[in-house]
Parts: sequence; structure tokens; C-alpha cells
Amino acid sequence: MVQVYEAREVEAALTYERLVPALRAAFAEAAVESPVRQAHDVGTSQAPGHLLAMPAWRRGAALGVKLVNIFPANADRGLGSVHGIYVLFDGATGVPQAIIDAEALTNRRTAATSALASTFLSREDSSTLTVVGTGHLAFHLAQGHCAVRPIRRVLVWGRSLARAGDMAERLAALGLPAEPAADLSAAVGAADIVTCGTTSTQALVLGRDVKPGTHVDLVGAFTPAMRESDDDLIAMGTVYVDTYGGALAEAGDLLLPAAAGRWSTDRVAGDLHELCAGLKAGRSDAAPITLFKSVGAALEDLVAAELVAAEGTPASPAP
Repeated sequence: MVQVYEAREVEAALTYERLVPALRAAFAEAAVESPVRQAHDVGTSQAPGHLLAMPAWRRGAALGVKLVNIFPANADRGLGSVHGIYVLFDGATGVPQAIIDAEALTNRRTAATSALASTFLSREDSSTLTVVGTGHLAFHLAQGHCAVRPIRRVLVWGRSLARAGDMAERLAALGLPAEPAADLSAAVGAADIVTCGTTSTQALVLGRDVKPGTHVDLVGAFTPAMRESDDDLIAMGTVYVDTYGGALAEAGDLLLPAAAGRWSTDRVAGDLHELCAGLKAGRSDAAPITLFKSVGAALEDLVAAELVAAEGTPASPAP
């Protein structure tokens, strides 16, 4: 019988204490196969929209596919930007096992992946986190980073100070030391870790504002035309990616400075497989600015979906 897992059940099953180690093991093992995701423009000039299809499989064990829609203008309607479903199948028989809320799955696994990268790339004593963005993903990114570093101050910046204040209040209700920030430049300059979860096409985090020793986590921009950082920041930082194939095909944060001649793709210092398998080193001292650019990998979805099916309590069986 196919089990259905709604957002509440997904978030309860995917604690960062469970998910970060599971992702670390999966990236190190590299047994999950997945093609570069298919992305389609399905929106209009007034309401941009993207449809993503992301299959992945571990032969003989599990396979699944995520169908997700991203509509950035949903914020104006009081809706989240990301909606979709994940379907998990038995890898030996192909029998459907679970239908999982994809927004909750995506938010949780994305935040856990950033947290995993931070364990290699941020300073162990990082205490101030600046969150750029006030959407659903940014809310989870704050929690993920706080789960792996001794964060004592969380600064939340958004284009709307009121929404930044609302998100800070929701984080504070979870026990996180969050407060809104009116000045993005000052908030970035105060940070040990900067995490960005926006759908921006304009640089928000500027190299001139980032102090030495900072770790910058660039998550939101997922097409070649989108960016959250400027050319200066990419040129001055040590860049790591979630996967070479995905990031070098889709990440505007990297492709735009490369096209401008400010940076080259051969300067990527490593990916998560190499970091988790011990093939590449992460941060070696306190001074460098490190950057982690992720566009999402289907491996992360499959690992998270397997955890939900193994640890979660389903909302209901599918009819």
C-alpha cells in the first residue's frame, strides 16, 4: 500500500541530526545515480514558473522522482514558491511505496545539505549567522546552520523588513536567537556565515561587504540567469559546489562571472562527494572566504525520501 506523507510528517522525520549524517554517507559512497535534472519554463511574463523533474536511483534498493514547480511570484499571493510531490519506489520491484510532500522534503534536504557543507567549510567557532531571504527555504536554512555550528546570533534580512521581523519571530519561537536586520551590507559584514535562499536575479551579497574567514552559502539561484552574489565575491572566494554537473550547468552565481572573465570554472575547489569521501580538503585555516554553491541534487531527495519512509508516520494510505 502506498503511504502518503504530508509536510508535518516529513519535517518530523527529517531532523537535522538524522539527515545530515545520512547525506554525508550518501555523498561519500556515491552509489546513487541521477541524470542532470530537466528544467522547463512553464510560466508567463507576469508569473514566472519553472517545472523541474529529478529522478534518482540506487540500483536494487530504491528509486524515486521529484516533480516540483517553482513560482517566485507566489509570495504576493501568500503562498510558498515551491510545490510538488516526490514518489518513492522499491528499487528491486518498481512497486510504488510512498508519495511525499515535495516542498517540505526539498526545504529540509536543501538546508541539511548546506549544513553538511558548513561542517567542512565554515569556522568551527562561527557564532553569527546572516540569513538573506524570508521565504520558506530561508526559514529552514537558518535552522540547518544552527544545528551544526554554535550560533549565538541570527540576523534576518529581506526586501520587506516586516517579513524579516515575522521570520525572526518564528525562528525565535523555535529557540533560535533571531532578529531582523534593516541593513544588508552591515548584516553581511557582521556574519561568520551568510546563507542565501532567494530567487534573485541581482547580486545581493557583495564581495566588499564580506569579511575574511566568512563562509557564504548560496542556495536560492538555480538557473544561469539568477544570482545572489557579485563577481567580486566569487573571484575572491574559494568555491565549492554540491555537484560539478549541476552547478556548472545551472548556477548563474558561477556562470555569470565566468562569462565576464572574472573567474573560471576550473577554479572550483571541490564538490560534496570529494569533501565527504576525504578526497579534497575543506577549510584549512581561519582566514579564507569560502563559498558553497548548490543548485540541488536528486541524490539528496532520494536519501531524504528513504528516511521519511523508514522513520516517518504516514498521514494516510493513498486510495
